[in-house]
Amino acid sequence: MSAEQNRELIQNFYTAFQNKDGETMASSYASDAAFHDPVFEDLKGVAIGAMWKMLLERSTDLKIEFSDVQADETSGSAKWVATYPFSKTGRTIVNRIQAKFTFENGKIKTHKDSFSLWKWARMALGASGLFLGWSGAVQGKIRKEAQGGLKLWMKRKRIS
Repeated sequence: MSAEQNRELIQNFYTAFQNKDGETMASSYASDAAFHDPVFEDLKGVAIGAMWKMLLERSTDLKIEFSDVQADETSGSAKWVATYPFSKTGRTIVNRIQAKFTFENGKIKTHKDSFSLWKWARMALGASGLFLGWSGAVQGKIRKEAQGGLKLWMKRKRIS
């Protein structure tokens, strides 16, 4: 695909995110795609789309902004910001994320989101996140809860 088509794929993906359109987001990925971020470390295939759909379904006041979309024939990147209340504490999260993509046959083949899990924990958990959010134990608990929640959500939705 051309650089312009890949740039458009990224823009359509984040526009769908803004519109809470999980189906379009999921259909942006190749069937054997891979996703990585500091929380959902290694998702593959249908689990990627399921993650976005779950996050959208659970969000109450999510705002997505994206910028600096770049792409060539094989890879791309974007910056995006998710602003939302963390459901467990009600504290506002403003998560600044750097995304990197590779493409294959007009679809996203790999997607890696980078952000500071410590900063996220400080926003989500307050003082305990500030003082303990850097620790492997706290970050491991965040990952385990999120990944367990996704598995349960997929089971309820009969997604495998």
